[in-house]
Amino acid sequence: MNRWNFYTTNEIKPAGWLKRQLEIQAAGLSGNLDKIWPDVRDSAWIGGSKEGWERVPYWLDGFIPLAYLLEDKDMIARAKKYIDAILSYQKPDGWICPCSDEERKTYDTWAVQIIAKTLTVYYQCSGDERIPDVVYSILKNYRDMLKNGDIVLYDWGKARWFETFIAINFVYARCKEDWLVDLAKILKEQGLDYNEAVPLWKRPLNRWRFDTHIVNIAMMLKSEAVSCDILKEEYTDTADKLHAILEEYNGTPVGLFTGDECLSGLSPIQGTELCSVAEQMYSYEHLFACTGENKWAERLEMLAFNALPATISDDMWTHQYDQMSNQIACVAFPGKAIFRTNGSESHLFGLEPNFGCCTANFNQAWPKFALSAFMHSGDTVINVLPVPSELKTKNEHITVETNYPFENSFKYNVEVNEAITFKIRVPSFAENLTVNGEATDAKELSFDLIAGEKLEINVAFDVKPTFVDRPHELKTVRCGSLVFSVPVKYETKMHEYEKDGVERKFPYCDYELIPVSDWNYAYSTDELEIRRSGVTDVPFSSKNPPVTIKTGVKKINWGFEDGYDTVCAKVPESTQALGSEEEILLYPYGCAKLRMTEIPKI
Repeated sequence: MNRWNFYTTNEIKPAGWLKRQLEIQAAGLSGNLDKIWPDVRDSAWIGGSKEGWERVPYWLDGFIPLAYLLEDKDMIARAKKYIDAILSYQKPDGWICPCSDEERKTYDTWAVQIIAKTLTVYYQCSGDERIPDVVYSILKNYRDMLKNGDIVLYDWGKARWFETFIAINFVYARCKEDWLVDLAKILKEQGLDYNEAVPLWKRPLNRWRFDTHIVNIAMMLKSEAVSCDILKEEYTDTADKLHAILEEYNGTPVGLFTGDECLSGLSPIQGTELCSVAEQMYSYEHLFACTGENKWAERLEMLAFNALPATISDDMWTHQYDQMSNQIACVAFPGKAIFRTNGSESHLFGLEPNFGCCTANFNQAWPKFALSAFMHSGDTVINVLPVPSELKTKNEHITVETNYPFENSFKYNVEVNEAITFKIRVPSFAENLTVNGEATDAKELSFDLIAGEKLEINVAFDVKPTFVDRPHELKTVRCGSLVFSVPVKYETKMHEYEKDGVERKFPYCDYELIPVSDWNYAYSTDELEIRRSGVTDVPFSSKNPPVTIKTGVKKINWGFEDGYDTVCAKVPESTQALGSEEEILLYPYGCAKLRMTEIPKI
């Protein structure tokens, strides 16, 4: 199996709209959590009294590559301050998590797994030569304690055992010592086997379980990809088999699986937790690196261009815990939440709606997506994600100028010092593909460059908007990697308050989104006309989307879900038209904070 390797933040840089998206993130919640949020600002990881488990590692896992991709000196210095503090508390035997020796037996070692992973990210960005020895000693201690029975995997550590393999592979590549293989085997033996949970995925229940937990499942998809080499197991593409089951019984129009907080079926009014968006993207990045199969890159694009921006505010200061496919309001439920196991405010935009895990974790998604634009294997370089970016190494300098996915033309400039093969992934939905003006039906573009060669490559293709079938005789509109929705206009109601010692104040307060326009529509025409207006300073703007689709709709008697007046019914009460056809503009799903995405066609 020919694996692709990731580049580092010193080699890849975002450009165009992608760089702007990262700049918005840095100016928002992700770039400021250490200033405003007690669980990061005053964490036990750095000697404070607040949370000393997953939140600081989660935050650093995204904050570090964000800082280095943007070459922001202040952010880099703040990241180092945290890393220095964390390292200073490491025990002589290698244990690094903030608890007493007596508490180790009851300390869920998911935190060991994620801090080891986060430190590898820091090394790849900073080159800090302290890190390999630190991670080595963390894992050695972990192996010893697990093997001796001093600790066992349970709860989150048991459910996320495969996350440790990011660090295991990092250390094994340097030392090839057998104890790492021993650790890998122990983790798999003690960890959850999700294949046994498949029957539970086909008929989700209103019951909280680790093996139906949507974030655990999103992480799990990469487990075989990251573990098969060191375990010397044949890769069988189990992820694709499990993906098919998840999609059939819990799929959404944007490539997510419902999970609020555990798997929630096919209803368009069930939610999906933001952590799962970030983790599913990360899994797909590793699945492409392992297999080179285009399906994982296309699935990654679907999440990045739709699910991710949809559930975070334009300024990236607030986010939802749960997003819904058909989301006509984000107003706190006065009674029982529509969600299976989440609370009544989980769909509000705020600092930490429901739980704070997403507050810390969502910020890894965009930086790691940017780092997946290019990968390499031997003397071959591939452009995995055709987004605006730049690759610069000792041997090659490649730039991509484009506004994809909002437009479908690309200008590549390639310069090499030594001979390479440069590949460009072609999306399966591309039509009328041209390369430097010449038509081609190639499924992948490949160019052999000799030492010292410079090459300009101009690629263009068309993408046709189409109606896609959804369950319950509903339809959604898709154009390439973009899904479109009927946007619902809204007013915002701001809530500033303090709860449990955590202050919410502008711009990181909570917001309810109250609908002020109609949403009870059905498609009434086959016509779908693309309109492009250009990318603004906010790439996924909810006010000025870069691309829209003109179509015709008619109002229908949709109705509300029984017991609610801010949730549309799962399916419409009637598809009989209530009036004449109206012309509307569909917005990209990622731009429509309130939206109807799955609606009938009459």
